Amino acid sequence: MALVDHRDLIGAVRVWVSEAQRVVVLTGAGISTDSGIPDFRGPQGVWTKNPAVARTSNIHDYVADPEVRKWAWQNRLASPAWAARPNPGHLALVALERQGRLHTLVTQNIDELHQRAGVSPAKVVELHGTMRKVVCLACGERGAMEPVLERLRGGEDDPHCRTCGGILKSATISFGQDLVAEDLERSRQAAAEADLLLAIGSTLTVSPACWLVPIAYKASARIVIVNAEATPYDDLADAVLRSPISEVLPLIVG
Repeated sequence: MALVDHRDLIGAVRVWVSEAQRVVVLTGAGISTDSGIPDFRGPQGVWTKNPAVARTSNIHDYVADPEVRKWAWQNRLASPAWAARPNPGHLALVALERQGRLHTLVTQNIDELHQRAGVSPAKVVELHGTMRKVVCLACGERGAMEPVLERLRGGEDDPHCRTCGGILKSATISFGQDLVAEDLERSRQAAAEADLLLAIGSTLTVSPACWLVPIAYKASARIVIVNAEATPYDDLADAVLRSPISEVLPLIVG
């Protein structure tokens, strides 16, 4: 697929979106940076600045090392995500749904800002889970995150499950954990049914989320990538937009 001339790029993508009937959106951390949530791998990313933080996102380190868990809990407690609000990029995807064009929104994010912006939860697939819930790794019990954060504020540094005593963790998918099979299959099926795929704010380096791009490409969908940095799939794209996400999404969605 040939890239459109840069001068006409945003206008062309706007037309493509207006003509599409089954838009599948894949979002990564980049869509939430304008809400005050830093990404992971960008120039100012959490892991770029401090690679050791990645240990808190590795399930093996998390289970084996109480110090890693304590560090992880303090990071959760201090996360800017709790105060974050949806930005114009999130709101543009709400408009896309209201136009009747949004087939599925697959997100690698764990902040739930898409739902808080107004996207129907039924349209959202959270491939990497959510930070707003907690799960026990022993008995599987799930609940809201806020009561556990209150325990941290009260002095606990490694809160355990009050039902069975097991290790608690945010209901997110860490490195070393399998994705939910149903979510993965739903995402793949959506990509195969898309007539346009928008990949927004993702480095497209983490599998299996990044595989949605070639799946949609093979299904003859148009591919539009909106990301500040180059991705491994730029050569499959009909358009690559480097403009700030919260500025360009409202323009292309209309």
